[in-house]
Amino acid sequence: MIVTYPFSAVVGLADLKLALVLNAVSPRVGGVLVRGEKGTAKSTIVRALAAQLPAVDVVPGCRFACDPAAPAPECPDGPHDAGAEGVSRPAALVELPVGASEDRLVGSLDVERALTEGVKAFEPGLLAAAHRGVLYVDEVNLLHDHLVDLLLDAAALGTCYVERESVSVRHAARFLLVGTMNPEEGELRPQLLDRFGLTVEVRASRDPAERAEVVRRRLAFDADAEAFAARWAGEEAELARSVAAARARVAGVRLPDARLRQIATVCAAFEVDGLRADLVTANAAIAHAAWQGRDRVTTEDVRAAARLSLPHRRRRDPFDAPGLDEALLEELLERTSGGDDDPDGPDGPDGPDRPDRPDDGPGRSPGDDGGQGDGPDGRFGDRWGKAGDHRWPGSGTARHQRDGAGADPSADGAAEHADGGAASRTGDGVGASEAGGGEDASKVADGASRAAGGEGASRVAGVAQPYRVPLLEVPGIGEGAAGRRSRSRASQGRGTGARRPDGRVRDLHVAATMRAAAPYQRQRGRSGPGLVLRGDDLREVVREGREGNLVLFVVDASGSMAARKRMTAVKTAVLSLLLDAYQRRDKVGLVTFRGVGAEVALPPTSSVEVGAARLRTLATGGRTPLAAGLVRAAEVLRVERLRDPARRPLLVLVTDGRATAGGDVERAAALLDGTAAVVVDCESGPVRLGLAVRLAARLRARLVPLDSLADLGSVVHDHRANDRRKAG
Repeated sequence: MIVTYPFSAVVGLADLKLALVLNAVSPRVGGVLVRGEKGTAKSTIVRALAAQLPAVDVVPGCRFACDPAAPAPECPDGPHDAGAEGVSRPAALVELPVGASEDRLVGSLDVERALTEGVKAFEPGLLAAAHRGVLYVDEVNLLHDHLVDLLLDAAALGTCYVERESVSVRHAARFLLVGTMNPEEGELRPQLLDRFGLTVEVRASRDPAERAEVVRRRLAFDADAEAFAARWAGEEAELARSVAAARARVAGVRLPDARLRQIATVCAAFEVDGLRADLVTANAAIAHAAWQGRDRVTTEDVRAAARLSLPHRRRRDPFDAPGLDEALLEELLERTSGGDDDPDGPDGPDGPDRPDRPDDGPGRSPGDDGGQGDGPDGRFGDRWGKAGDHRWPGSGTARHQRDGAGADPSADGAAEHADGGAASRTGDGVGASEAGGGEDASKVADGASRAAGGEGASRVAGVAQPYRVPLLEVPGIGEGAAGRRSRSRASQGRGTGARRPDGRVRDLHVAATMRAAAPYQRQRGRSGPGLVLRGDDLREVVREGREGNLVLFVVDASGSMAARKRMTAVKTAVLSLLLDAYQRRDKVGLVTFRGVGAEVALPPTSSVEVGAARLRTLATGGRTPLAAGLVRAAEVLRVERLRDPARRPLLVLVTDGRATAGGDVERAAALLDGTAAVVVDCESGPVRLGLAVRLAARLRARLVPLDSLADLGSVVHDHRANDRRKAG
């Protein structure tokens, strides 16, 4: 028997615990996205929660976990008799692997029965298995986009629709959706972030005592899992009872008009797109009130819900880190805390909508002293907080946010984060001091330039607003990871036909296989309903999609590029290309050259936010070692080909073509033969030497003038929009 690490034994992670519990109380909240660094117990706590969910009654033999009290009328295994006796089983925990197929997720034609019995039957997928349970997606940011779309649509609708291979099925799919991700490995698109109800940022505690307690408990669990779980059995049972009680209570919780207007005011003030934020915040506030043992929503419930539902919806740019200006939130809540339908009011007997919860109310363990008491081991307490305090004691996340590290870097909080490299936008661009930490950053960059043998002082230019760029793709058809840049033969994508497999069938084309076998059934002596198949009948789907590439930026940061306005244009262009790479699911790397050498400013990664931060603080000055930059780029690409041979590279060289140091450019360029490349020509002025033009010819690269990059992107966008209108 596999023993799960107890939910109550997880140290800290206050906001994450609350977000998971709110979804357990009310699935209408819409799921949780857990963002955080590696090794922060994200997977552990999600698996632990499933063990605390109340058991569910299901119709015997139903593959779709129908409730016997109210069976789904559209259930493919139905119809079921309402009120029939059911069987009880634990709530399901279904894990969706990153490499799962679309058929495995939503279900498909039962190929075995179709080919052997000649009947059309549906084989359920993971969404059916997760109904009335938990669907857990680890590393959701690495999941194929089309699977994420299907997953989130089902989560939002509570129904899975399957229309494929002559199968038309609809079944209920209501589950607690939990996704975890490490932002260092790449981000979700903002529109997909919005589909998750709540989001939580987690980070490891910096408190030595708390870290020691984490290790102590984990060692105890690994040594004797059953004994460790037994020590926490009391708190686990109390948690399960509290969740069940809150679930029963949630339907009777009232949302007063004053609190609804408060929610709308907060969402409008934070300028979130659409109305999903309002709905999620309202449902989360209702769930929080039920969890706290109240029969109506208060300001404290709205506060708790907003802190979890709004941060990821504040992103205006894919490079913006999720965050919430809590000072603004408190100001808005204080301003709107009163109301005619709030009998206690802001000055009521319990303070501003903070009624005390009785000692034996939901979420409090027996003997709880407000979160400071000892745990079962007598050493460290990790309890539920007091009424209205949804932070668990010792929560690294709460402390992190109080220190301002998780606040929104835009609006009023921008100045507080300028020293961390975040650029605050003012007008059309960003000043040098804002982008690079002001005078101190310039001094540091200047010192680095002198250490590298550069000539003259270095400067940090600002960055203007990024713009749309044209599609830059690798010629030919590849077989790399799914993305949105270059053409590829992919396991996921649009089916364009069928073919005989070269070896083992990877993606069976059922219709083509049946068509190939049909003419020979009499000849093969078929006597029953099933088809008689031979190996030569098998056909597999030919799919064509788009792949993500490795986009390696090689940026000239020398003195010839250091004119302030010119480097601002260069940085803005590269930032725009980075934004494009983010949207097309590429890996990106950044090589810069200045002084007497070149350096890898950003090793190839899926986290383009890091690239944007490095770019904003990039200093310029010194000579132009163009050859050194090309050599370093060739080294990076050679290593990446060994690590990921299927991912094709695209070199984007940003330079004016001048070379005043660093060796022979011709020999360096020869190292890049066969690499798809784009040269962004930064040469300007009435007299042009055409050096970048000759370099592009040597590299067999596409040449794009810097001044026309934005205009070309707009033209391409307009043409595509016109084509879509004509097609419509």
